[in-house]
Amino acid sequence: MPTLTEPLRHHHQHCDDLFVATEAAAANGDWQACQVLLTRFHDAVEDHFNSEEALLFPAFEAATGMTGGPTHMMRGEHAQMRGLLEQMQGALTAQATDAFAGAAETLLVFMQQHNLKEENILYPMCDRSLAGQADGLDAQLRERLAVP
Repeated sequence: MPTLTEPLRHHHQHCDDLFVATEAAAANGDWQACQVLLTRFHDAVEDHFNSEEALLFPAFEAATGMTGGPTHMMRGEHAQMRGLLEQMQGALTAQATDAFAGAAETLLVFMQQHNLKEENILYPMCDRSLAGQADGLDAQLRERLAVP
């Protein structure tokens, strides 16, 4: 049975695929393609973060009363990942292969850990807490993330 957070889970994979392509372009020294891909990856990640921060997290917090818990932690991690994306952009602008690879590797590990926490802890909590709002939130998430 589909869950409220299914669009977010699918979007994690979409972002992962864009990340792999971006990293490969940088490793091949194709900075022009890397810039296009990094922009697409950055936009997808921002769409994802903004969907969580503007829709899912406030709904969860309103339903549970938890404002200093998992959503607070996820917002902090989003800020850290935004910083790593800035580092990647700076390295790309300088065409600094090692700096780009270092920032990308750090982001990859961070993203993997973050996504595991969301998919295994926060999203199930949201699915349970927001079951009565699932249809409306699901539609909004799918529209924001362009997930069918």
